[in-house]
Amino acid sequence: MFACLHAPGNLPLLVECAGYFSPLIEETSPDTTVFDIRGLRWIYGTLEQIVPEIQRRVGIPASLAIASNPDAAVHAARGIHGATILPQGQEAAILAPLPLYLLGGSSEFARTMDLWGIYTFGEFAGLPPLGVAARLGEEGVYMQQLARGAGNRQLRLCVDPQVFREEKELEDPVDLLEPLLFLLSQMINELCKRLYIYALSANEIRLRLGLERALSHTARLSLPAPMLDSKVLLKLLQLELNDRPPQAPVEKIRLELMPVKPRATQHGLFLPSSPEPEKLEITLARIRGLAGAANVGAAELMDTHRPGAFRMGPLTTAKGVILPLRPKLALRRFRPPCHAQVWRTDHGKPVRIFSSKGGGRVVACAGPWRTSGDWWTGEVWCHQEWDVEIQGMGVSRIYQDDLQGQWFIEGSYD
Repeated sequence: MFACLHAPGNLPLLVECAGYFSPLIEETSPDTTVFDIRGLRWIYGTLEQIVPEIQRRVGIPASLAIASNPDAAVHAARGIHGATILPQGQEAAILAPLPLYLLGGSSEFARTMDLWGIYTFGEFAGLPPLGVAARLGEEGVYMQQLARGAGNRQLRLCVDPQVFREEKELEDPVDLLEPLLFLLSQMINELCKRLYIYALSANEIRLRLGLERALSHTARLSLPAPMLDSKVLLKLLQLELNDRPPQAPVEKIRLELMPVKPRATQHGLFLPSSPEPEKLEITLARIRGLAGAANVGAAELMDTHRPGAFRMGPLTTAKGVILPLRPKLALRRFRPPCHAQVWRTDHGKPVRIFSSKGGGRVVACAGPWRTSGDWWTGEVWCHQEWDVEIQGMGVSRIYQDDLQGQWFIEGSYD
């Protein structure tokens, strides 16, 4: 048996009341909760004796319904004020007067019911099942079962989020990295054991160190893939602390691992093996310590028309790349752009170019294309771009910086 409490705007009180009677609770909506009451008969007696106990405990005006399945209890609580008991086998008769909109469903289902002139549970439940299946499909069959009070599903239990956190206050402040890592090792091992019990992994490490007469030292490491290897996690923390050591002795340690489902991978039979994410992340952490975090990652295009604008983003697992059916012309950019001297005609077209990359007579050209942007910031730019074919050099892209009045070769076409 299942009980449903319905009271607009009072979900916390409803959940608190349900938790007093059962650990199996579902938060159906912001104003409705359902809970399992099968074991209450041994404590309070019959259903007629259970109802006043629940009403007394909830403490606010709320509709209460008890039925043999959660859906029937929810519909009765939403549509009938007060307390209602739906004996098994009589659900359809009790739910029959309720308005059909309580069933929910898609907008197409509601439109069809309005065209058919069906407005109550009873009218819809009385339709021939074969006709409903033929015209409304799987949704119609399911809705008709709910209208008859014959739903059969398990509760969608609300579970408190698991927190995987360890805290430790030290009797004596620690000012060396080696004893600090020893303490972190113990905490990581304990957290990884708890994650393993719940069949979870970690995708983020959060560390907070309380310092002696100084501000707290924090570190947050995002992992490229869910991990559960305590040695790998400890090594990543060691590299982070080597790069950014705390500025004072440590008095308190707070370590938290963010839980996620473990990754499931299946390697292709004819695909080359890729490095393990754990080993790759340790290698990248060492490189970040040497080259700086801003210089390690994958190039990402920025949302701007500025030529060559990109930023370094995190390295992620590469997805399948769809190659074009036909080869396309590609621009190989020079970084930085190469200074050039350009001779132009009276009409402004370039006729000869000289630069450190080479030079010569312009055989053909197209342009100019005038582009500008970032005028609302301090990095405004304004270019006149040309595509030119230089004798002996192939096709290149050149541009004139209108703000500086200088010419540059931006790149060459392959």
